[in-house]
Amino acid sequence: MIIIDYNDKRPIYEQIIDRFQTLILNGALEPDTQLPSVRSLAIELSINANTIQRAYSELERSGFIYSVKGRGNFVRADESLVEKQKAKTLNELQEHLQHCKEIGITQKEITEYVSKIFMEVDK
Repeated sequence: MIIIDYNDKRPIYEQIIDRFQTLILNGALEPDTQLPSVRSLAIELSINANTIQRAYSELERSGFIYSVKGRGNFVRADESLVEKQKAKTLNELQEHLQHCKEIGITQKEITEYVSKIFMEVDK
């Protein structure tokens, strides 16, 4: 479910957050599904439990999960999360596209690149 990429420059807790967000947003983790305990996921990934706790705390703060005292962490049932995440991602894309434009990347180059990516995903 969660794979850590030690070549990724992002901190491990951010990788965990991103992976859980993706699993929740694409429906792989359904609402009210219980997440692995902090301790068990830390053991499974061979990382410090504080790293998992930090990721879970951030996921809860951003509305992706909720915690139940003594029972664990669960996926939040919130339809607006998908829309919020899409809006956030499109805003980030707009910023990146603006940067591309500023450094001279043409619309044609961007369109070809986007088409290539979508074709790879569909395979």
